Amino acid sequence: MPEPILQLLLIPLVKIVVLLVVVLLIVAYLTYAERKILGYMQVRLGPNRVGPKGWLQPVADGLKLLVKEDLVPGGAEKLVFIIAPAIVMVPALVMFAVIPFGEPFEVAGMTITPYLADINIALLFILGVSSVGVFGIMLGGWSSNNKFSLMGGLRSAAQMVSYEIPMGFAIISAVLMAGTLSMVGIVEAQRTAGWWFVFPGILGFGIYWICGIAETNRNPFDLPEAEAELVAGFHTEYSGMKFALFYLAEYANMMIVSAMAVVMFLGGWLPPFPNLLAGLWASPALAWIPGVIWFLAKMSFFLFCYIWFRGTFPRYRFDQLMAVGWKWLLPLSLANVMLVGLGVLLLKG
Repeated sequence: MPEPILQLLLIPLVKIVVLLVVVLLIVAYLTYAERKILGYMQVRLGPNRVGPKGWLQPVADGLKLLVKEDLVPGGAEKLVFIIAPAIVMVPALVMFAVIPFGEPFEVAGMTITPYLADINIALLFILGVSSVGVFGIMLGGWSSNNKFSLMGGLRSAAQMVSYEIPMGFAIISAVLMAGTLSMVGIVEAQRTAGWWFVFPGILGFGIYWICGIAETNRNPFDLPEAEAELVAGFHTEYSGMKFALFYLAEYANMMIVSAMAVVMFLGGWLPPFPNLLAGLWASPALAWIPGVIWFLAKMSFFLFCYIWFRGTFPRYRFDQLMAVGWKWLLPLSLANVMLVGLGVLLLKG
């Protein structure tokens, strides 16, 4: 096979297939992990019937949703009702194209990059694509012809608009420290600096993480799906695979938020303190650990925090949710950008 076809067509196609399979498998077993961890937190077992220790529970859940009757409410806007879950799911998967899971490596004389693309505006790409998902939530809530679904969609729109602004300013602080919008470039900037950006940018990291939880509609910011008052929120009328797409998109977005936190503030695939402990990480005992493992370990910590928060914190009222976003996080994020900008200016001067 000619080299250009191999490089431009076959290898990217293989990467896409591998990435989709791995992401969907992680999402499936993240639901299992959440149910087991919450079970232990609440002194119960969680799923333990399907397969050894319940390991096949995600497979059973997927098969159940696949064969479940797919209902469309009589008064629904049918076309919009059908395509809304796809509008939520597709952007969640597309964003993984620019997430760098590790550094390039050689295979049979070819350089393989463990990511689909390294573009110089990767962060802008992620912010732009992620903003499309809220349209699917709004359209799904509106098209269902259900007052609870409509209320959930409106809440989600207000919540995402409110928390996207401080999140954007928190991301800007990482961009100022790195001097690039490339995800790979941000990791390499942390390698050059010799420390993770979480240390000089701890305020920006905290703001980003809080906003990320709100953007994914997770506890304690899960107002669009508040079971106690809205049944299931924007996806109340959904069943079968359309409900599964909403469910998968939520967990895929959790992975994206966690992966971005790892890249921007925790050094991506780099081991902890790469310059200070260079001799330790180069030792035979630890040198074999690939960057992908470091990346996934850090991302797993953030995903565990999502589950931990769900089992720990009560839900905010909606007025409290808006107050936190506009009265606290927005002023703090503006102050953080000015402080980081001043620090970068002084260091470069």
